[in-house]
Amino acid sequence: MSPPGCLAVLNAGSSSIKFGLYEAGTDGPLLFRGQIERIGSAAHLKATSAAGEPVAERNWANGALDHHGAANEIVRLARELLAGRPVLAVGHRVVHGGAEFAAPVRVDAAVLAKLAKLVPLAPLHQPHNLAPIEAIAKAAPQIPQVACFDTAFHRTQPALAQEFALPRDLTAAGIRRYGFHGLSYDYIVARLQETEPALARSRLVIAHLGNGASLCAVHEGRSVASTMGFTAVDGLMMGTRTGALDPGVLLYLMQERGMDAAAIEDLLYRKSGLLGVSGLSSDMRALRQAETPPAKAAIALFVYRILREIGSLAAALGGLDGIIFTAGIGENDAATSRSCGWLRLVGAYRGRGTQSTGCRPYQQQPVPRIGVGSSDGRGADDRALHQRRARSLRSTRSAQPRRLAR
Repeated sequence: MSPPGCLAVLNAGSSSIKFGLYEAGTDGPLLFRGQIERIGSAAHLKATSAAGEPVAERNWANGALDHHGAANEIVRLARELLAGRPVLAVGHRVVHGGAEFAAPVRVDAAVLAKLAKLVPLAPLHQPHNLAPIEAIAKAAPQIPQVACFDTAFHRTQPALAQEFALPRDLTAAGIRRYGFHGLSYDYIVARLQETEPALARSRLVIAHLGNGASLCAVHEGRSVASTMGFTAVDGLMMGTRTGALDPGVLLYLMQERGMDAAAIEDLLYRKSGLLGVSGLSSDMRALRQAETPPAKAAIALFVYRILREIGSLAAALGGLDGIIFTAGIGENDAATSRSCGWLRLVGAYRGRGTQSTGCRPYQQQPVPRIGVGSSDGRGADDRALHQRRARSLRSTRSAQPRRLAR
């Protein structure tokens, strides 16, 4: 009897590739996991068993490993760890699927070529997402590879929410709001449907707060609106990205400062956000420890932008029943979630000590909910919410808090 097959999952970022090896089948158990980090500098690989026991570790000299090389190292390690068990397929996170790819797709040369054309829309992510696909296709062409897209979850948004106020020919050419972090949002919704089905059907804002940050308005498990748009630089302030910015600033930088497209891209994607405002770091942990005025200013602006965007998404939803925090800052930096004044108005949920899309319970204090208030301050019913939209937001009496189950 041949040994049972396995599935591999890769998540390639700008300087790392995370991977997991699972037994094939529905909800097959995890066998091994690990990552290669600091790709392009002093790369470091670490892998563990499902129980967290170290099974491999290796370091490379500065600049010795790029994303293609890192993918090849993961293939080599997988063969060693699986000891003859075949890899039946590899799944990849790909940030941008454009207007064409609204569901996972098996990758062939034609699909890869189409995805490569989307690199200008996600320059920090798409090239690195595609590099492992290319490397594995060359090293093990017999293994099927499937791309899963961060943009796909948002294809359920109303057409109105996906458009810019541009001439129609530009919209038809694909210049529209795509939204990102969809795999994270999709996972959160799936877990809610398993553990809190009533909450999953309600009006939620999911806050994916990490080095890349965005919010998504979800109703009945479907994306209604999101803060990221045409590219992953829009919306919230992030680790090194500006978030939403008046386009006139870009014209000014070009006309008055003589900056070209490459310099502006570098500014928007790599030199702004928490790093730019603080002048210190893009890491929230470092800013919390620093407690300098610029660090505090960066954190304050980060929280302020979240608050403003939550208000915008609440209006798009016609009300708000809960906020869920996830990703590195969302799960681990309690001060950020506590700083969000909306938590006094709605049910709030936060993952703790989980993967970037985890949703374990945490001790929650009773909080009131928010509704669209009538003139006397009482919450209006759903029919009135959709008829009148939001004219004002008023707190109502506290409901019993609910929490996410494991």
